Amino acid sequence: MKFTLKDYQDEAVRDVLVNLRKARKRWREEGDRHAFSLTAVTGAGKTVMAAAAFEALFHGDDNYDFEADPGAVVIWFSDDPSLNEQTRFRLMEASDRLNHSDLVVVQNTFNREKFEPGKIYFLNTQKLGKKSLLVRGFEPDEANPAFPEMRPDLRSHTIWDTIQNTIDDPSLTLYLVLDEAHRGMGSQSAAVQKDKSTIVKRLINGAGAVPAIPIVLGISATVERFNTAMAEAHERDPLRNVIVDSAKVQESGLLKDTIILDIPDQVGQFDTVLVRRATGKIKESSEAWAEYSKQQDSKEIVKPLMVLQVPNTPDPNEIGRALDTIFQQWPELTSEAIAHVLGDHTNQTFGRHTVPHISPERVQDSHWVRVLIAKEAISTGWDCPRAEVLVSFRPAKDRDHITQLMGRMVRTPLARRIPGNDRLNSVDCLLPFFDAKSVNDVADALMKGGDDGKDLPGRRVLINPKEMTPNPAVAEPVWEKFRSLPSQSLPQRGAKPVKRLTALAHELAWDKLLPGAGKTAHKEMHKVLDAIQERYAKEIAAARKDVLTVEGKSLNADMKNKAKSFDDFLEEADYIVIEDAYRRAGRILSPDISRTYAEYLAAKNTDAEDMEEALMEAHADIAALGLVTNVKTCLDAEADKLAKAWFAKYKAQIKELSDERQEVYRSLKEMSTEPGEIDLAMPKSWTVATTEQDEHGNKKPLPTYKQHMLCDESGLFPAEMNDWERTVLAAEMKRQGFQFWYRNPSRPSQDSLGIAYTEEQQVKIMRPDFIFFSAQEDGTIVADLVDPHGTQYGDALPKLQGLAQYAEAYGAVYRRIEAVAEVKGKLRVLDLTDARVRKAVVAAEDIKILYAGTLASDY
Repeated sequence: MKFTLKDYQDEAVRDVLVNLRKARKRWREEGDRHAFSLTAVTGAGKTVMAAAAFEALFHGDDNYDFEADPGAVVIWFSDDPSLNEQTRFRLMEASDRLNHSDLVVVQNTFNREKFEPGKIYFLNTQKLGKKSLLVRGFEPDEANPAFPEMRPDLRSHTIWDTIQNTIDDPSLTLYLVLDEAHRGMGSQSAAVQKDKSTIVKRLINGAGAVPAIPIVLGISATVERFNTAMAEAHERDPLRNVIVDSAKVQESGLLKDTIILDIPDQVGQFDTVLVRRATGKIKESSEAWAEYSKQQDSKEIVKPLMVLQVPNTPDPNEIGRALDTIFQQWPELTSEAIAHVLGDHTNQTFGRHTVPHISPERVQDSHWVRVLIAKEAISTGWDCPRAEVLVSFRPAKDRDHITQLMGRMVRTPLARRIPGNDRLNSVDCLLPFFDAKSVNDVADALMKGGDDGKDLPGRRVLINPKEMTPNPAVAEPVWEKFRSLPSQSLPQRGAKPVKRLTALAHELAWDKLLPGAGKTAHKEMHKVLDAIQERYAKEIAAARKDVLTVEGKSLNADMKNKAKSFDDFLEEADYIVIEDAYRRAGRILSPDISRTYAEYLAAKNTDAEDMEEALMEAHADIAALGLVTNVKTCLDAEADKLAKAWFAKYKAQIKELSDERQEVYRSLKEMSTEPGEIDLAMPKSWTVATTEQDEHGNKKPLPTYKQHMLCDESGLFPAEMNDWERTVLAAEMKRQGFQFWYRNPSRPSQDSLGIAYTEEQQVKIMRPDFIFFSAQEDGTIVADLVDPHGTQYGDALPKLQGLAQYAEAYGAVYRRIEAVAEVKGKLRVLDLTDARVRKAVVAAEDIKILYAGTLASDY
């Protein structure tokens, strides 16, 4: 793969391959057909995950312990040829093992007896429609038609013949991937939908002489219809569906954190006003991206895009007026910067403007396009992370079209979160024809993460918010203290310390921080394996004997006495057996380390006649190592130890690198089996709500506070707080030496302090409410971490225990770490810098007893 998979993507690929292996085995051995789905929120990178799964399917992958299927054939099916083309491009962009010739677009001239193994064939609904040349002569409802229709151009095979012959060939395995799998699975009330549904179900269930495709994988953000259809399919067993955790996707930084909705506060015609406002936003965004690129010394400059969404029957003159407003507000914009993706693929005239057509899949890379006119054609499968501003001229009753299009605009342009900058981590939607009541429906829909209907953790939808920037009164020593505070990240399931070490070595060498880091890492791991060979010499010798011999049983049958007996036999293992054992050991220890350690052992072997024999001996040694239980544990521990040492040694130099490079190291830190320490980033721009709703649904301004680390032009920060939080803030601001306070964001971002805790055997991240900064008498800046949290919540005790463990590890960084809760009408506090308090918290079973006891005091 050209890309390093995110944690959740790696987990999903592993689970997909488990299902594919199981489905292939059962099809080959029992003739059973299976289906399952891959569900992930829009923008999670489903095509990247598919690319990794296809690489393993065609070529095998030791990291996933997956053997290649030499007869694998994949049909990638959707209802849109442009969507297929975009997917094909993304697969080539993501994979370094899928060649252009492996990705075949099935054209009307396609004519093969069978599909070729190792290839992905792209088909769409239109290619299998009744009028398509690919199906001419095929009678779907007849197993053996008496008078088949004449095939065009003397075609020897229809596409259905090709599918049938591929399924019937015992050396081939046909896999069907349904892209946007919810489409074609719905109601058959409309004729078009009925035709699509018939074609898809024909592929799944078979038709006439054509059998059902053995293995079906549905991919979509909403696969409920697909799963229902599979459950009702004839003779097809469902496998466990692969569901990507939406919270992990949001936390990864692939999706924008904030969606801003702007609506008019008054009743009237405000479309040109909001178009002007939108133009101002896209100009500001363009300037912000240019400045960010300059700061990072990057050649890649994001060119943000504005989308004008028009009704199904738009008034050309109204669109023309909108374009006039855009050009008045943005005089630097040229006429070539406007394009449309409307149904008519020709130049369109809007007022005095002639606008060319562009294919949806070309928009992202056509950086000269800055304003795009669209209806709804780009709402499915369209991918354009640089689209940052949407002005929708659709009325409130069309909110589904708006939310679908916004769902395609939530991917971050650089596939990562920009540290501390809400402006560059957000997308704007301006709705001239909505009011405060109707816009709430859009906000609610945009907060959802997928089929489960739950809000997406970490995502915010804000209506008419305001930007906050760093408070100019905050001196650099305060920010320096802020940046020194350690945050924590979630551990990765199935993280491999050796793989992390070698990846870290590669990056350190790339940034010239540690030249030759790769060789150093391998050399250190070779020393570890040498020590292991000495320590477990007895166990390894026994394992090596097992590798070099093959045990078996011989059956002796006495026909005269009608008796039989079994005799054991031993044979010397051959090259194939040893190599198989060596490859299995490589999956356990690491393929790269196994390879270089074999070369290292072979070079030391002076008894071998030649290098080939020396490598054979080395492979046998490594195969034996893989059979000894403690070897992997020891190797992983030493790899983790060295990686941590390098992270600590080069911490300062890494902080001097660009955000893009720092994100690489951040991802490597998170490739750990335990919560990792990560750095906080200074916030540069926050987008915050300025109003709240009362119990009657009426809007009222949020209270504002002074001395926050970020503020508006008046030095004020709006914040929604409960009574406890207001009491804590007021008390802390009265402390001697108090300077500033920081409302820790509750969303996953680099400027939010995260603390790991364990609940029901699952590690999660909590984000304490407040950090206070004060100056001591000698001028030293100190930080106080204070977290008010209700004892009535089920997660209260696990979070408190996580905070205690954090205080144990990082207490020296703070002056105070305190947890506050209300007990019998009084605020009580636990001082977690006190070892006695921490010990009691970790051992506690009832949080209320803790706060009511003698270890707590009145706040």
